[in-house]
Amino acid sequence: MPSKAKTRRIDSLSEISAQDWNRLADPENPFSDHEFLYSLELSSCVGSRTSWQPEYLIAEDEKGLHSALAFYHKYDSYGEYIFDHAWAHFFSQNGLSYYPKGLIAYPFTPVNGRKIFRREGVSIEEAVEVLLPELIANSKRQGLSSIHFLFTEEEEAKALEKRGFATRITHQFHWSNRSYESFEHFLGDFKSKKRMQIRREREAIRSDGIRILVKQGNEITEEDMDSIYSFYTDTYSRKWGSPYLNRKFFRLIREKFSEKIVLFLAEKHGERIAGTFNLRKGKKLYGRYWGSIDHFPFLHFECCYYSPIEYSIQNGLTIFEAGAQGEQKFLRGFPAVPTYSSHFIFHDGARNAIERFLENERMNMKEIILETNLHSPLKEQQGLKGSEL
Repeated sequence: MPSKAKTRRIDSLSEISAQDWNRLADPENPFSDHEFLYSLELSSCVGSRTSWQPEYLIAEDEKGLHSALAFYHKYDSYGEYIFDHAWAHFFSQNGLSYYPKGLIAYPFTPVNGRKIFRREGVSIEEAVEVLLPELIANSKRQGLSSIHFLFTEEEEAKALEKRGFATRITHQFHWSNRSYESFEHFLGDFKSKKRMQIRREREAIRSDGIRILVKQGNEITEEDMDSIYSFYTDTYSRKWGSPYLNRKFFRLIREKFSEKIVLFLAEKHGERIAGTFNLRKGKKLYGRYWGSIDHFPFLHFECCYYSPIEYSIQNGLTIFEAGAQGEQKFLRGFPAVPTYSSHFIFHDGARNAIERFLENERMNMKEIILETNLHSPLKEQQGLKGSEL
């Protein structure tokens, strides 16, 4: 029976309460929460004078909010982490405009999770049935070149594929908890050479007089967040240029979202020298921002991998996603896993070309994931199973 839900568009999450929106959010992904997305608006990290212009699509029925999309008009491809610059170049070579395009994603955040937000009891198919016709029609009316869902759940990608979207497979490196009782228990899964190396790396941190503080929830002070912000901006200035997030965002997220924040802060002789910002929800931990005032051997591994893994074991968390990229993660017990995105191109010729490219890329990516995990430092290979492979 067709849903009676009706769709409408809004320009800001100020029009919806956090309580109502969060009933639709991913139960294990904090980046889908109202507090995170609205803090991006309030801090002007998205919106006017940025390349991320929000236009949320929501569906309502007699019970209230039924489903929703965090939809953005995008005027470049920065802050996405599913790289399509070659597609933009292809459009340009053929006298077409790739920007603006439509994007459904967590801004600046390459983490997997629900992108088709829906109330408990509403299936993906029901949400897609309501939202997608309006999304496609409105995007076409507004002259967008394409629509892109980034870092979706696999079942979302399958539902979108049935409706003409092309699936792209990429990969990341995620740690999973195999009922470990301690960090030492986790090390038992490694081959002996790598196990000894990790022990040496952790011991080098302690021998250098560095201690790691774990702070979460109400323990986190404004000073702590200012430290994280300074580490974050320093990393960006040295590696990638201008940071996407500003100081106001970090202060807002502490005020609105502290119960989901976990910080790992490194101190030496009473001075803050490094740290990472992480978010936790359900049984998952997400590593996001890292920085340090100088180079300290192995400290990146401690703050970004070992301490969060130890925290996850102690708190019964099942998955730790430590961010994009990954050779160093893989060597420290993070198997390669597939990630999914879905793409709809309006121009027929461009759509056919990109779909052919994605078909070949999917086959290659599956081989890369399998081959990578065959060289795992873990005694038993992980990450090799799944219908997608």
